[in-house]
Amino acid sequence: MNNAGVVENATSWGELDGWHKIFNVNIFGVVNVQQTFVPAMLHQENAAMIINTGSKQGITNPPGNAAYNASKAAVKSLTESLAHELRERPDSNVTVHLFIPGWTHTSLAGGNAASSKPAGAWTPEETVLYMLDKVRAGDFYILCPDNETKRQVDQLRIMWAAADIAEGRPALSRWHANYKALFEEYMREGLAQLE
Repeated sequence: MNNAGVVENATSWGELDGWHKIFNVNIFGVVNVQQTFVPAMLHQENAAMIINTGSKQGITNPPGNAAYNASKAAVKSLTESLAHELRERPDSNVTVHLFIPGWTHTSLAGGNAASSKPAGAWTPEETVLYMLDKVRAGDFYILCPDNETKRQVDQLRIMWAAADIAEGRPALSRWHANYKALFEEYMREGLAQLE
């Protein structure tokens, strides 16, 4: 289980030390663990698994945290590549999963043991139990909801983000003044169809 994550204030054009710290932990932490353990895991008789912790922010890229978002996008890409590489190996007995938590009450999300859990957040225990159920089901992408954001909302947001590229919209159009109303309409219609 590669569960590496730090957050530093780093804009797209500044705070280079913050970028290095975030990438050294968030992506190279995962790479180092994989480099250390995967070679030995390939030769085990028993089934094994690797679970890398990504983030919804690495998929939908909300403004305000460029370095963290980029690092978690890299974790997504790395995990997808690892899953493919291991799947293509003959007699591979190692599965790979991308854990994508929702809002979880941890110190990384601004919480601490002394603070009360916000109503919208899940506890770490709830998140892990959800993850384990999805791993048992064989899911690669383990997209966790929380008490504030249901899976259907996440799915629509992810599809919108992908369509920015496919449809040639401006980057992060969900937050662009010319597209905000269109995004809200898309969400209303999408959620109505899913009900």
